[in-house]
Amino acid sequence: MTDVTGAPADVLHTLFHSDQGGHEQVVLCQDRASGLKAVIAIHNTALGPALGGTRFYPYATEAEAVADALNLARGMSYKNAMAGLDHGGGKAVIIGDPDRDKTEELLLAYGRMVASLGGRYVTACDVGTYVADMDVVARECRWTTGRSPENGGAGDSSVLTAFGVYQGMRASAQHLWGDPSLRGRKVGVAGVGKVGRHLVRHLRDEGAEVVITDVREEAVGRILADHPEGVTAVADTATLIRVDGLDIYAPCALGGALNDDTVPALTARIVCGAANNQLAHPGVEKDLADRGILYAPDYVVNAGGVIQVADELNGFDFGRCRAKAAKIFDTTLAIFARAKEDGIPPAAAADRIAEQRMADGRAAR
Repeated sequence: MTDVTGAPADVLHTLFHSDQGGHEQVVLCQDRASGLKAVIAIHNTALGPALGGTRFYPYATEAEAVADALNLARGMSYKNAMAGLDHGGGKAVIIGDPDRDKTEELLLAYGRMVASLGGRYVTACDVGTYVADMDVVARECRWTTGRSPENGGAGDSSVLTAFGVYQGMRASAQHLWGDPSLRGRKVGVAGVGKVGRHLVRHLRDEGAEVVITDVREEAVGRILADHPEGVTAVADTATLIRVDGLDIYAPCALGGALNDDTVPALTARIVCGAANNQLAHPGVEKDLADRGILYAPDYVVNAGGVIQVADELNGFDFGRCRAKAAKIFDTTLAIFARAKEDGIPPAAAADRIAEQRMADGRAAR
């Protein structure tokens, strides 16, 4: 069954009728001259203008792109709320292969689309887009963050994203083992690209043993060259999650890493990573809890990047942002405490706290 656009009807059901929907606005964008096809999803603006990155990805279908934009935008509402930002949640996806389809003309056309929303959505980098891309988008759209320092921006947000995940790991260790130190712990990192490579550096600086994997051989090779001691590589994620003696698993690639196949196989006691939407479907958080695996909610611990790009809108100060990102340690501990108090998984506890902040913001308007 399809809707009037030919898209599967379950996309519209998600938007209008499911708990995963409730979005304020979804914009389908097309510029035939440049080949741009994009989706901009604004989930919630109760706390302020929607803020979220732009993903450039070769989706198999347009419906898959819409569904991803909806899920990512919703996640940004919760992330921004838990990060204490005066921003709602939004996300954009550009359909295509960034290595083949990304052009200056396409990025400029995309910037015009974002600008047409008049500030309701502020964009930044995500998978497949980089600082240089945001510099191009900003030529057509003032509501663009994640730009280069040369163009008035804060630069690469993956540095603080990794720092926040590291703080979430320390908080998880404190909660589970009574000590935030990661020295001597074995940590598996799946995905050592923009964020994962910085996370590995934090872990090695503290003396953790790190096991990595990535679909790109060059990314693995770079990490092994940078860290000739204390880092080993395995063939794939399926192997990584089964590594004997793994203390912490850090999914740092695409979403859906925690699912019906991977959760039963996990050897780690803690899951704390940078990837968005790690839970493949509702109920996975309970499966983790039932196995005694502590899950640090992804949108809480990976908020360092959005803290950085939000600060850029008011004149960027790295020290100020790093101090805010360091508070992810305390926020994560507070979520674990709320989960214990309410008798629910940490993911549900984080949702409750975020939803209350959004409700308070809506009531105050």
